[in-house]
Amino acid sequence: MSTGNEIARTRSESEDEPQIFSALLTPHRSLNRTGFLAVMLFLSAVGFVTGLAFLMMGAWPVFGFFGLDVLVIWWAFKVNFRAARASEEIVVTPSELRVRRVSHRGQVAEWTFNPLWVRLDQEVDEEYGIEHLYLISRGRRLLIAGFLGPAEKASFYNALVGALNAARRGPTYHPAT
Repeated sequence: MSTGNEIARTRSESEDEPQIFSALLTPHRSLNRTGFLAVMLFLSAVGFVTGLAFLMMGAWPVFGFFGLDVLVIWWAFKVNFRAARASEEIVVTPSELRVRRVSHRGQVAEWTFNPLWVRLDQEVDEEYGIEHLYLISRGRRLLIAGFLGPAEKASFYNALVGALNAARRGPTYHPAT
């Protein structure tokens, strides 16, 4: 997916330029695969023991519901892990700012902006901090860094503003003496 803000460069031409800024953003997940297995084993054991107690009391349908609960929790975690496959890459070179977003299903969307004309905007809540970051160019807004928390967005905002300012200054040449 592209916008009218594209500049006429092929991907190979832009890859030859030095990168001023590059960030790969991914959703935060506090539970890794080992933690997931530990949680599922614990829930399965608790569900089985509790269900067995109900089975011995004669309430046999409860045993099945404990198994169903564990199955639903397993499915919810799998959906959560699948959503963690999403990513957003932001690269700034002297001649372009490129945003490449990959959904959890693998669908790719790319936007290319001229760093001389793009502006970075933010929505700030007094108590929460930065809620949203936007790239604005030619009247269009693109939401970026949605995976980050408020403090991370503030740090990302400062780094990206610095990179855009460096791109606006142009390349720096250091002649050999």
